[in-house]
Amino acid sequence: MKPAPLLLAISLGLATSQHVYATTCLHYKPQLAIPFEESEISHWENYVFSEKLDGIRAYWSGQYLFTRQGKLIYAPKWFIDALPEIPLEGELWIGRNRFEETMAAVMDGKPDDKEWGKVKFMVFDLPASLDSFDIRYKQFRSMAQGLNIPHLGFVEHKPVENKVSLLALLEAINEAGGEGLMLRKLSGIYQAGRSANVIKMKVADDAEAEVIGYVDGKGKHEGRMGALVVRMPDGKEFKIGTGFSDFQRENPPELGELVTYRHNGFTKNGIPKFARFMRVDASKQ
Repeated sequence: MKPAPLLLAISLGLATSQHVYATTCLHYKPQLAIPFEESEISHWENYVFSEKLDGIRAYWSGQYLFTRQGKLIYAPKWFIDALPEIPLEGELWIGRNRFEETMAAVMDGKPDDKEWGKVKFMVFDLPASLDSFDIRYKQFRSMAQGLNIPHLGFVEHKPVENKVSLLALLEAINEAGGEGLMLRKLSGIYQAGRSANVIKMKVADDAEAEVIGYVDGKGKHEGRMGALVVRMPDGKEFKIGTGFSDFQRENPPELGELVTYRHNGFTKNGIPKFARFMRVDASKQ
């Protein structure tokens, strides 16, 4: 039997005289990061960093799992029954470069125990807390370590030394196929919407576009999809021809679906440079 939410919160140091944790949050609004380019960091010692995991961001209300957009995630009973009855935010994650596998497991309306057995809920925040991030981090790290649940982990955060070392690490993670880095201000409180307390660092930018057509493959791709024709929100159209697995070329995204692509800036005509396919947008399915 799981302990009552308040008793668990107290035992883990997650409740104070100023606030307690609720078992549900009916109007969850996530804290969203600002791009590194828009940040103004003068004191690097005020931040910690972590790797940006390429999974499905999820909110645990204490009873149910939801996507960032509030869509219910159908996790197996054994998976959610083990989680503490306090709000948590994190990433449902299998491993680096395994997003498609994670998406297939997590977004399935009929959860497969075998596939969910690969998934870990990597906690990176306590959205119901009024404390600063340095305190929140100690709390969810202690919680994850203390509960000793196989599919519950935490995202490790480390002190930032300086900008040079951080950019070098970002490049190394990018070369290894990682998503990037997240910076969090130690004194930052959890705020709904865009917040300068959380900063996203990427070598390349991600964006979404709607699939409106296909280009037949040639050469080794003859007989299957060679490129997607997509439309940006501003109406501009372009093609994405790289980043696909053989399976994806044989089973391309459907017309009307939103896909996420990665690019390195824009041409003078506003077309993304070096666009490559990343994934179908799971949150819109």
